[in-house]
Amino acid sequence: MKEFCENSVFFGVFLTLFTYMIGVWLHKKTKFFLFSPLIVSITLCILFLLATGISYESYELGAKLVSDLLTPATVCLAIPLYQQFEKLKRNWPAIIGGIVAGVLTNLVFILVMCILFKIGHTEYVSMLPKSITTAIGLPLAEELGGSVPITVVMIIITGNLGNLFAAKICKIFHINDPVAKGVAIGTSAHALGTAAAIQMGEVEGAMSGLSIAVAGLLTVVGASVFAQFI
Repeated sequence: MKEFCENSVFFGVFLTLFTYMIGVWLHKKTKFFLFSPLIVSITLCILFLLATGISYESYELGAKLVSDLLTPATVCLAIPLYQQFEKLKRNWPAIIGGIVAGVLTNLVFILVMCILFKIGHTEYVSMLPKSITTAIGLPLAEELGGSVPITVVMIIITGNLGNLFAAKICKIFHINDPVAKGVAIGTSAHALGTAAAIQMGEVEGAMSGLSIAVAGLLTVVGASVFAQFI
């Protein structure tokens, strides 16, 4: 079985989709927020690879087909944004202000934590793009002299936490406006958080999709400046 899986181009795709379907089923049955399909799929994939001894490289051969769809999927978020264009025009000052505040908060928080824990320059610049999509974050980390593997881990952790806790945090802090929800989630948790925003509603998904793009551009500029501080 191990040899068959390692030599199959479709093994990674099958395992990814199959474990995701299990996650969807679990989430529907239990309604428990920790049983997010994304988290369940990641956990089951890791456990399966560890149990069978199949290398990550073999898994990635097929799974790369799924990850390659991330960029076009992000571009497709422009469709709900177009559908909510009137709402965007009415609220653009608050939207831009929210995204700028979110990006600055992220950069300042990372700077303060790295100073407190005496973290070096390479690790510091690797964490600066943690809240933006991998399509922008990985080239940015490389350009700043950071470690791409660290950036990948930080982006994945940030996105998964956003996907898991976005709805709970909005409820705890009584954030009820759909525009505010979308901006907050897209700015802080990129595409994985946006998946949760889309489940909340069309407006939340559209604003979150917009926030991914704008936050990405602002982070490129802001990270280049903040990279000089450590």
